[in-house]
Amino acid sequence: MKIISYNVNGIRAALNKDWVKWLTAVDPDIVCLQETKAQSEQIDSDLFESLGYKTYTHSAVKKGYSGVAILTKQMPKHIEYGCGIEKYDAEGRIIRADFEDFSIISAYFPSGSSGEIRQEFKMEFLADFQSYIDELKKDFPNLIISGDYNICHKPIDIHNPVSNKNSSGFLPEEREWVTQFINSGFIDTFRYYNDKPDQYTWWTYRFGARKKNLGWRIDYHMASAPMEDRLKRAAILSEAVHSDHCPILLEID
Repeated sequence: MKIISYNVNGIRAALNKDWVKWLTAVDPDIVCLQETKAQSEQIDSDLFESLGYKTYTHSAVKKGYSGVAILTKQMPKHIEYGCGIEKYDAEGRIIRADFEDFSIISAYFPSGSSGEIRQEFKMEFLADFQSYIDELKKDFPNLIISGDYNICHKPIDIHNPVSNKNSSGFLPEEREWVTQFINSGFIDTFRYYNDKPDQYTWWTYRFGARKKNLGWRIDYHMASAPMEDRLKRAAILSEAVHSDHCPILLEID
């Protein structure tokens, strides 16, 4: 099974950049999208239906903001919209699909880069998300959490760790959260297979950063420990240029 996670930075904008052509060529079984920036009625589910996908979306109340979705060729047993915490669900940050033998979440973690208020919101989200997942794993032990975490975990995951040590997305407390999240029973699937530097999933649009590969690795497929034997491959698909992010791939049995 081939799983893609992709922060598309606006699904309608991505569609205007031949995203469907790319999706057809890659042919994933499940696609987790973040930052769709669209209400459900603005997403062409008929188009994805023609490609063999069922479309499930969880949009923000605020139009043109945030939003997550799951496209799947396999019919899920259940779709859970949100995590049950209103301040996050109003921003369209979490959607979960349950299948026979595993569940998958498309998650869009908050950014704190706009200032102290949103950084505080981000830290609250991290704490609440950990508690939510701790409870969820009791009923759904086979879990994949795919999406934009808006955090680089280690210096290897960012092109300029020294100058960004005080930047949101690479703060010590954020990085420590990722460490303890992994220690709570998760596998960073990309690092499970690849320990090379200069592997990024997001680049600012400024300074020609993408051409120079001055990026951050902030997108993850985190798999719960019971899924380890089913992991087959993980990769960053940096050649796809529909967004300031690129898609990430996970293959499982």
